[in-house]
Parts: sequence; structure tokens; C-alpha cells
Amino acid sequence: MVSARRENGTRVIRRWNDVFRAISAEPRRQLLLSLLDSSPDESVPLPESAVNPNAPAAPETLRRALFHNHLPTLAELEFIDWDRDPLVATRGPRFDEVAVVFDALHSHATEIPDPLVIGCQRLEREREFGHGE
Repeated sequence: MVSARRENGTRVIRRWNDVFRAISAEPRRQLLLSLLDSSPDESVPLPESAVNPNAPAAPETLRRALFHNHLPTLAELEFIDWDRDPLVATRGPRFDEVAVVFDALHSHATEIPDPLVIGCQRLEREREFGHGE
């Protein structure tokens, strides 16, 4: 009984570690948000779906980082699937595990300290009204 509980606890800890590893880098967060905003079976184009509009990276630098780091990491964790030609990503079998974190953050956005959401609030207004300020 204790062994089964320990194994389950270890499995849960590992899965949470996977989620935090996935969201620990900005291009991965942006890509996951793009997938969250798309329909479940839709692919999103890369590198544009991994760009933070408030701090865009050089497209070729981002493309290399995606190809050699971020996409393999997210795919290994099964949060995304991706193709090279054309370079696109889709939701992976474990996408819901990471999506729920973004949903929880969004539902409590007013409680998050301003330094963590100022850019997000502006983006939310732009999405809502279809334009910038």
C-alpha cells in the first residue's frame, strides 16, 4: 500500500515538474497559448505562433531555438506534436495538463501581481477589441 502511494506521489510530482519545465521558457509559453487559442485539431504556424508581441525575437534566431530546443522539449513531454515542413505544431496527448495551468492563471488574473500581467492585460484588451490602444 505504501509502495503504491509512493509511486503515485512520484508520478504526480514528475508530471508537475514536466508542466513547469514546459512553461519555463517564453517561446514555449507563447506557443502553448497559441495552441490554447486555436481549435483542438488545428495546427499553428511557426515561428510566428511562438513570438511574444511585446518582445519579439529575431525570426531566424527564434526558428533555430524552436527547432533545436523548444519544440523537442515540448514534444518529449507530449504537450505538442510538430512537423518540419511546413513548420507547425498541434496539441499533443498531454496538452490538457499544461492548458489547465493557463486556464487557472487566466481565471485569477486580477489576483496576479501587476509586474507579471501588465503586458498580458494589454494583449487581452487588443484581443477583445480587435486592435491596440
